[in-house]
Amino acid sequence: MTATTPAPIGWNTWDVRTHTGMTHLPSGLRVRFGLLDAAGRPVLDGFTWRHGLVRLGHHTVDGSFAEVTVEVDGVELRLVMAGGPGDELYVRAESAGTVVVDRPEEPGWRFERDGDDFLVAPAGSAARVTDVGAVVEERRAAADAVRPRSGGWYRDAADALTRAVTWNTIYAPDLGRVLTPTSRDFVSVERQGFYGSWALHAWDTFFTGLVASVVDRDYARGILGQILPFADAAGMIPNRVSDERGTTWDRSQPPVGALTVLSAYLAGGLSDDTRDRRLLEETFPGLLAWHDWWPAHRRGPHGLLAWGSDPVDGDPESATLDRTKRESGLDDSPMYDEAAYDPATHTMDLADAGLNALHVADGEALAAIATILGDDATAARLTAEAEDARTAAAQVFWDDNAQGYRNLRADGSHDPHVSPTLLYPLLGGFPTAETARDVADALLAPGVLGGDRPLPSVARNDPGFAATYWRGRIWAPMAYLAVQGLRRYDLRDHSRAVCGALLELFLAEWETHSAVRENYPAFDGEDLTGFQQRSDGLMAWGGLLAHLAFGELAEARPDGWRFAHPGAPAQLHNLPLGDGRLTVTAGERLVVTLDGAVLLDAAPGVVVTGYRRTADAVVATVTGTGDVRVAPPDSNHGEPEAVTVDGGTRHVQFVREGSPA
Repeated sequence: MTATTPAPIGWNTWDVRTHTGMTHLPSGLRVRFGLLDAAGRPVLDGFTWRHGLVRLGHHTVDGSFAEVTVEVDGVELRLVMAGGPGDELYVRAESAGTVVVDRPEEPGWRFERDGDDFLVAPAGSAARVTDVGAVVEERRAAADAVRPRSGGWYRDAADALTRAVTWNTIYAPDLGRVLTPTSRDFVSVERQGFYGSWALHAWDTFFTGLVASVVDRDYARGILGQILPFADAAGMIPNRVSDERGTTWDRSQPPVGALTVLSAYLAGGLSDDTRDRRLLEETFPGLLAWHDWWPAHRRGPHGLLAWGSDPVDGDPESATLDRTKRESGLDDSPMYDEAAYDPATHTMDLADAGLNALHVADGEALAAIATILGDDATAARLTAEAEDARTAAAQVFWDDNAQGYRNLRADGSHDPHVSPTLLYPLLGGFPTAETARDVADALLAPGVLGGDRPLPSVARNDPGFAATYWRGRIWAPMAYLAVQGLRRYDLRDHSRAVCGALLELFLAEWETHSAVRENYPAFDGEDLTGFQQRSDGLMAWGGLLAHLAFGELAEARPDGWRFAHPGAPAQLHNLPLGDGRLTVTAGERLVVTLDGAVLLDAAPGVVVTGYRRTADAVVATVTGTGDVRVAPPDSNHGEPEAVTVDGGTRHVQFVREGSPA
C-alpha cells in the first residue's frame, strides 16, 4: 500500500469511537472530554450524528485544528483541539456544565489543566498549559488561511463538504494504516453502525476521494487508492471490505473509479504540468484490471452487462438476487423488483442500461488516463472497445414506445421502471445531441425525476416509488452521475436547475442538523435524524451535491477549465491546485485569481471554456456576450488580452516563442 495522508503520527481524531477527543499515534494514548449529566454521571462518548451533536467546526486533515460542539441534557460543550503531527495536544473545553476528562495515567506523559485549558505532552516537553490560548488561535488562523471556503449562492457548502471527509478519517489498528470510510458512525458498531471499527465500500470510497479533492490533493490521492489493494486476483474490487464482516468476494459495485480519479486529477491543476500524475500512476493498473473484469464476469441477457453475484463456498447468501441488487449499490431499488437470478450467468436476468453506460464512460476515462501516462496502445484498445459497446448499447436499450432508454429483460422487452440511471446513457455518450435534450426534458419533468427536489432514486410516477431509501430518497452519487451526463451534452439549463435545487437540500440539512446526508428527503418536512430513517448524518459522499453546484461556477474538464457565472453571486476560495490556490468569484464580474493574481476578469454573460495555463502558454475559448480580460502566463508575456463577444466564439492564446500551445 502507498503512503497515506495524513501520516499516522501525532494527535488526531483517529479513534473511530469518539469525536470529543484525540488519540496519539503511534503510542495509542487517548484523551476524551465530556460533561456530567443531570444525574451527575460522566458522559464521555455517544455523541453521534443522531444524538448529542450540536455543531461541527473546521477539522484540518492533519488534526492540527479541530472544533466541535456537543450537548448533554441541554448543556453544551465546545471543544477546540490543536493536535497534529507533534506530540503536544492543546485543548480548550468551554461549557457552563462540569467538564470531565478520560485520560489514562501513562509514564512519560504529563497532563495539565488551567480552567478551560488542557495540555497533554511528553514529560520533557517545554510546552505549558498557559500556551493553550495562543496555540489554539494560531492554529485557527493557519487553518482558515488555506481551507476551502464558499459564499453567496453556495453559503457554507465548502465547510460542510470539508468536514464530512476530515471528521471521518480514522486509524485502523489491524491494518496499521489511516482510512477514510464514508462515515465513522456507519462503520462502528459502538456508534450504532454495522461493523467492528472500519469498513470500506467501493463506490463510496471513490466518491469520498473525489469530494476530498476539493480539500487537499494528497489526501484525495490516499483515499482514492485505499480500496484498490483489496481487489481479488481477477481484478474485482469488492463491494465491501471490513474488519468484522470480512470481504464480499461474490460481488463488486458500480464502476466509477476511473471517472472519479480522472475528475480529481483534472481539478488538481490548470494543466497536466501541475496536476498530480502520481494519482494516475498509482491507481491506473488496478482500475484497468477492474474495468476488464466486468465483461469477463458480468455478461447477462443478450451478452450485455448485468449486475451479478458469484457463488462463494461457505457463503450461502452468495449467488442470489439480493446480492446482485447489492452489486448495483441500489439495494432495494424498484427497478429490480421483477428481476430474477440466472445461475447460468451469475447475473440477474435484466441487462442494466446504467451499468453499461457507466462501463463505457469508465473505458473512456481510462483511455484518457492511459494517454496522459503515455500508454497509447492501451488507450487505443479502450477507445475502440468503448465505441463498440456504446454503439451496441445505444441501440438495444432504446425503447421506441417510451422514447427513452430502458433496462432490457431476457425476453427482449424493455422494463418500464424509471430512475436517474436512465440518464447515465448521456454520460456514456449514447444519444445524439438532439435526442439527449429530449431524454433530459422527459425524465426531468416535475412528475418524473424533476421538480423542486429533483432526481429521487426512482421516478415519482413509478409504482415502486415510496420515498424511502433507494425507493425514492435523493442520493448524491446517483445525482452526480446523472448531472455529469447532462454536462457531457452541455445541457446547462438542466444541470443548473438540478444543481441549484439539490444545493438547497444540501444546505438545509447542514444548517439545520449539521448533517451531510447519506441520502436526502424526497418530501418537504421529513426528518431523517433517527436511526430508523436510514440516512447517516455525516456521510462524505453527500458532499457531491456541493461539488456538483461548484461545477456551475468552475469545472475542470478534459479539454480545460470551464468558468461561468451561475446566475447568482457565488464565491469559491482556496481551491487546492498544483499551481497554487484558485479563487473564483461571480458578482458584477466573473473573476478568477491564482494566489491573488487575476487570471480572468469577465462580464457575467461570458463563458470561458478550454482554459489551460502553463509556464509558457495560456489558451482559452470565450463564448457568450460581453468582455473578458485574459492574463498571460506571467508579466513578461505582455498585457492581458481584452476580448469582446456577442453570441460568437473567440479563441485566446499566449505562447512563448518556440513553445507549443
